[in-house]
Amino acid sequence: MKAFNDVIRFKSGHKMKNRFMLAPLTNQQSNEDGTLSDKEFTWLTMRAKGGFGLVMTCASHVSKNGKGFPGQLGIFSDIHIEGHRKLATEIKKHAGLAVVQLHHAGMRSPKELISGFPLCPSDNEKHKARGLTEIQVQQLIQDFIAAAQRAQEAGYDGVEIHGAHGYILSQFLSQTINQRTDQYGGNLENRSRIIIEIIEGVRETCGNNFLLGVRLSPERFGMELNEIQELCQRLNDMNQIDFLDISLWDSFKLPEDNSSDKLLLDYFTELDLNNVRLTVAGNIRSSEDVRNILSHKVDFVTIGRSAILHHDFPKKAISDKDFTTIPTPVSKNHLRKEGLSDVFINYMTRWPDFVEIT
Repeated sequence: MKAFNDVIRFKSGHKMKNRFMLAPLTNQQSNEDGTLSDKEFTWLTMRAKGGFGLVMTCASHVSKNGKGFPGQLGIFSDIHIEGHRKLATEIKKHAGLAVVQLHHAGMRSPKELISGFPLCPSDNEKHKARGLTEIQVQQLIQDFIAAAQRAQEAGYDGVEIHGAHGYILSQFLSQTINQRTDQYGGNLENRSRIIIEIIEGVRETCGNNFLLGVRLSPERFGMELNEIQELCQRLNDMNQIDFLDISLWDSFKLPEDNSSDKLLLDYFTELDLNNVRLTVAGNIRSSEDVRNILSHKVDFVTIGRSAILHHDFPKKAISDKDFTTIPTPVSKNHLRKEGLSDVFINYMTRWPDFVEIT
């Protein structure tokens, strides 16, 4: 039986004090120039105080024109380092690992938030996006690597590369979105090349003692389950990353294409992990849910919704084997007490039946 407060050891040498990671959660509450706001600082450091073994920032864009939403935390410029240093320092005071998620929205960048057209592996009429030239692809790779360097300079333990949820790296992975005919398009090896080169570049630049993870989602946005499974095995075999973060939407569901009666989760637990740690996210709301997930070959859980409802979800789950989250919808006052700003609360009203409408 895996204990919730077991120490997790990564190949980079870092140790995580328990099996709980804060999910990278969009919240729109940083400053418009990408610098850290007091609101964002409060939200994240409360989760460190609440016992999360690894605290991850929201998606932080690595290029100015890769912004995906208003109030997004940035890491594309040295002007962001000071705020990140303040945040990383405070997270680590509470014995949590501090990690930045590196992100570029690609064709999902709202035109009003960027200069020029959104970018994409190929021209995309639906999103009015322009395909990247090969020189621009190389620049994008360097943007991710430079952002990782800034994170390291700011004192973070590591970074996670965001390759999920239809943003630019998963746009490259998609057979339908990626229509390139060069070395970054075509078969899966070519479509995943950009992720591989970012991983190699970050590892070479930041060293072997820098924590490095990759987030992938196996469904939606043009993803094919068998391809994501194949890519995960390749990443495991590379011996370059510390952990895989698989976003399942719901950790207890079957594949959406009805191809199997096997849990979607088990497509990833059956892989040869080769000392790469595995975490999953999706609909984990109670101590029992955590136990169920850990009973599979999962090393630690990634908590999103439940971390919004309870900043100290890890402490509650560790101390109470029957703990379950407060029923939703919840009041705005409850969310304020849990460290959400009014901006974040307003964003959460997009989630059905999450916030009480008064």
